Amino acid sequence: MLCPLLSASVTGFTTVLPGRSGSDIATRTNSNTRLADVISPFDPDESGNDSTTMKEKPPLEGPLELTWENVDAVLDEMRQFLIDDGGNVVISEIDGPVVKLELQGACGTCPSSTQTMKMGLERGLREKIPEIQEVIQAMPEGPPLDEEQVDVVLNGVRPFLTVAGGSIDIDRIEGEGGLQPTIWLDMRGSSASLNSVKLEIAQRLQRHFMLAGLRIEWVPS
Repeated sequence: MLCPLLSASVTGFTTVLPGRSGSDIATRTNSNTRLADVISPFDPDESGNDSTTMKEKPPLEGPLELTWENVDAVLDEMRQFLIDDGGNVVISEIDGPVVKLELQGACGTCPSSTQTMKMGLERGLREKIPEIQEVIQAMPEGPPLDEEQVDVVLNGVRPFLTVAGGSIDIDRIEGEGGLQPTIWLDMRGSSASLNSVKLEIAQRLQRHFMLAGLRIEWVPS
């Protein structure tokens, strides 16, 4: 059975006349399309190059040397999966055997970004470049962690909380500039008991500040 693409293009047929062979084979068509004019995508082009190898690069084979170019080449083999999900990845720094990568777009703020980094990117890189000991996520620089910037995020959710009869305010910020900065929030009203609302607010704050180790805590009501 012909491929749908080819069957849609070919409308002719070949008839071998009895007792004829070689140059005596006559070709009859019921249209202007000739079978000889149909080019298979699997046929080599005029230069002798196979068309399939021209479109797809062969996979890299390790072990490869730890260089910026080799790391980027291995990432190229995995980038399309991230791009399909609205993200990307770039090299931030190579410090000895440690490679720092920055996840961009949707991948940078995804709750599964750590899994993507360790189980996906790190594993793929170390298979091809054994010299790599660790792959870590480099966080892009965000706005300063202060009450003004926290309010920028909270102002986006306050109208919804007000409709539900609730409110949210900043209680305090601790650990600015440290390894584990913490934002303490005071939420009141019926929404205060909904973990889904708290999770959404926490994720918005983490996406806004892009700080590694940032914690969101809630003042007991």
